[in-house]
Amino acid sequence: MINETTKDRVRARIQSLLCLAVLCGILIAGLWPFERPPNGVTWLGNQNGLRFSGDATVRSSGSFQTAGPSDENSCSLDLWLQPGATNDSNTILSFSTAANPRQLSIHQYRSSLIVNREIRSDPHRNATIGIDGVFRQIKPVFITIASGAQETAMYVDGVLARKFQRFRLESNCTGQLVIGTSPIADDSWPGQLRGIAIYRQELTAAQALSHYESWTTQGRPRLSGDERAIALYLFVERGGSVVHNAVPGGIDLHIPKRYSLVHQRFLEPFWEEYKLDREHWKDILINIAGFIPLGFFFCAYWSRVRPTGGAALVTTAFGLAVSLTIEVLQAYLPTRNSGTTDLFTNTLGTFLGAKLYDLKAARDLLARIYLE
Repeated sequence: MINETTKDRVRARIQSLLCLAVLCGILIAGLWPFERPPNGVTWLGNQNGLRFSGDATVRSSGSFQTAGPSDENSCSLDLWLQPGATNDSNTILSFSTAANPRQLSIHQYRSSLIVNREIRSDPHRNATIGIDGVFRQIKPVFITIASGAQETAMYVDGVLARKFQRFRLESNCTGQLVIGTSPIADDSWPGQLRGIAIYRQELTAAQALSHYESWTTQGRPRLSGDERAIALYLFVERGGSVVHNAVPGGIDLHIPKRYSLVHQRFLEPFWEEYKLDREHWKDILINIAGFIPLGFFFCAYWSRVRPTGGAALVTTAFGLAVSLTIEVLQAYLPTRNSGTTDLFTNTLGTFLGAKLYDLKAARDLLARIYLE
């Protein structure tokens, strides 16, 4: 016969192991892979260009400066790229500063091309434009975005797709150029990049067509002096960690060995994290459900094994502490997002787990586990 003292020891050990297993599971789920993953950028090898897969990014080695007064309303971009899928929604590139981490970003949203302007100090100037059908097929596409004092035009394979009145890039083509992901969150874009050019000039329709024809046939655009190119990346190196700027004295691109974010968020406010979509609410429910076992088993531990006054309150506070620890550490992991929404959802899940222990059926089930 097993005496009561031995039973108590077995129960305490089982409960301790259950608590440890739940805690370890939550920490692994919240912090995996525990380090910055290798950068998923590789050279195409048999042709000029880079392939982006998995967690991948390239960034400029310096910051592009604000243009002079005569050019502050003019900026144009040439992008020669190929999507890795037609149903992805990711960030292709951004111009980023400390004050405005996503001041200008270009995205693939399924088959659409989206350009977003975000000015933190003046939200009324935030704007988004886009065109449909750009990425309907997995094949190379040449995009020109030309912005002047009055409007911004988008060209696809040298042909005008649409003009947007009263939308201007202005001085947003400044700061550090971040390619392949968002500067502040893991939003890696899968695909191939074969050329980028930046101009301090509004390109004309004739120039957009000329660049498309020359770049896709000769591997580089035919440039004239009035186009004011400040960056031209041809990706001719086919190896190494540096993409040289073909414009003399221009800023090069750097391929880091490991994936990281330029301005990773630390405890992002919940009102900025909020999104009115199904995925956001799905994440909320997952986070609540994920902490219910922690609340249940730790409340049982502090109620039966190590009796503590106000076990439910202590357990809820412990859940908050665990959640805060995870969110702080996630700020150093580029594949995770550090935010305050999870503090609320995880703490709520812990509280619900602690209240679940109050149910007689739950306690009876736990009693059988304890060999009673």
